Amino acid sequence: MRLSGPRLAWLVAAILAGCATPEPPPVVTAPAPEPAPPPVVEKREPRIESQPLKHLANRKLEPIKDRPLNVKTNCNFRDHTGYRGRLDLQVKDADVRRFRAEVNIPKRGTCRFDLKEFQQAGTTPVALAKANGDECKVRVWEQDSHVTVAFRDCKTQCSGESFDYLWPILVDARTGKCS
Repeated sequence: MRLSGPRLAWLVAAILAGCATPEPPPVVTAPAPEPAPPPVVEKREPRIESQPLKHLANRKLEPIKDRPLNVKTNCNFRDHTGYRGRLDLQVKDADVRRFRAEVNIPKRGTCRFDLKEFQQAGTTPVALAKANGDECKVRVWEQDSHVTVAFRDCKTQCSGESFDYLWPILVDARTGKCS
């Protein structure tokens, strides 16, 4: 059997129609409901209680006596990294009478302090000297047989970035040696 003309066209159209798939119906979705917020749970920080150290238990410790500071030293110090300095300090009955310090920090700079640039702002338990027109504070206090000279906010007394590497100066009250 031979197909021609309109029959052939009809047959081709029927075959193609069989291969065609209807367009799917449009999907209508409702907007998803917003999730409910999680319940609010109060978090409480655990209560921290002070526990005595095992080495201090059953010992009768008394606070350090609050007495006027007396120290006199003129010393130099140096460590293995090259951090070095010198300190000239005299405190009598918590009154700072002499204070000059210079600390050289390798590859960072130098910090210099002189009593002329400070005024005393406190006496006990810490001798406090504040820089004139600056935020720099120098504190001197005694603990056991050591005297500590500590610096705070003293960037203007230091060159480079040396203040970021400036440590307190420790003085042995008995010998006058510093480190």
